[in-house]
Amino acid sequence: MRDTADVLDKVDTSNSELLVIVANERGANDACKFEQIDYLGYPFSISEEFQKRNTNSSIDESFVRVERIQEIAKKSNKELVLYLSMGFGNPYGEEWHPDIVTSWCEKLYTKLDVKIQALSDTIGVGNPQIVTSLFETLIPSLKSVEFGAHLHTLPDNAKELIEAAYTSGCRRFDGAIKGFGGCPMAADSLTGNMPTEKMLDWFNEQGVQTGIDMDQFFKTMEKSLTVFP
Repeated sequence: MRDTADVLDKVDTSNSELLVIVANERGANDACKFEQIDYLGYPFSISEEFQKRNTNSSIDESFVRVERIQEIAKKSNKELVLYLSMGFGNPYGEEWHPDIVTSWCEKLYTKLDVKIQALSDTIGVGNPQIVTSLFETLIPSLKSVEFGAHLHTLPDNAKELIEAAYTSGCRRFDGAIKGFGGCPMAADSLTGNMPTEKMLDWFNEQGVQTGIDMDQFFKTMEKSLTVFP
């Protein structure tokens, strides 16, 4: 983005690592100019329709982009995080099956050495059964890959999805304060990103150590409420 440099200059990265999303090689090259950035995220979809809508490319073209972005990232000592969108379902009538997800995860690792893969709900169709099934299959079979959960939720099903992912072995989670953001293609307007505060509530209830400074988090929450009451 045009103001990336201005934003990064104001971010204290002494106790954090930064990830930016890129959609093509140009974005990857631009991101790699900034020492503060540690990870490049790329939205790879197993839905042909969504891939075209999101990055203006086919799945095959997107696979080539991932290969090139991976090369750029490695040369700059950055790490690629691949978001596997439509990882829990497909709203376009295209074929979807857990085996398709598994096949792409294996290909992205074996062919392109993508070692961080976040299964992404995108439109909020995931349920605990699907989440459990996918992570229980993928995590033991691809031990060198760190799998993450990028879940989009309704207000009343966030914690059950977190529980399903965590108890299935997932240890990498994406969240957004108050669930801001989401996908405009979701069928329900209430569907948004996984609220960070709900994740932390569940982790704290279970005694899971997150390493997050809760005092600082609550200050951030308070600040967000003044901007977005």
